[in-house]
Amino acid sequence: MSVLRSVPLFVLAALLEIGGAWLIWQGVREHRGWAWIGGGVVALGLYGFVATLQPDAQFGRILAAYGGVFVAGSLVWGMVADGYRPDRFDVLGALICLAGVTVIMYAPRS
Repeated sequence: MSVLRSVPLFVLAALLEIGGAWLIWQGVREHRGWAWIGGGVVALGLYGFVATLQPDAQFGRILAAYGGVFVAGSLVWGMVADGYRPDRFDVLGALICLAGVTVIMYAPRS
């Protein structure tokens, strides 16, 4: 498994999925309109394609591991885009999720 290939793909997937959901949120909840919603739908669709580029061929493994990346990435997105300040339990939970990603994706398998 190429860590150097899969990590950037996880980051790109997070940007597309979290960004897409955020754009839809902005379009609907913040009344920014259909262009924001449409951009979000496109970003979410692109996320689905990026996930298929992972070196591992196991759909369940990729999506399970990505879940941990999504948790941590969502907190970072909230900090950057919305001024959210995670507390120590948010940070601890994100670190636990990222540890799970590491085990799921990069543990040696026979």
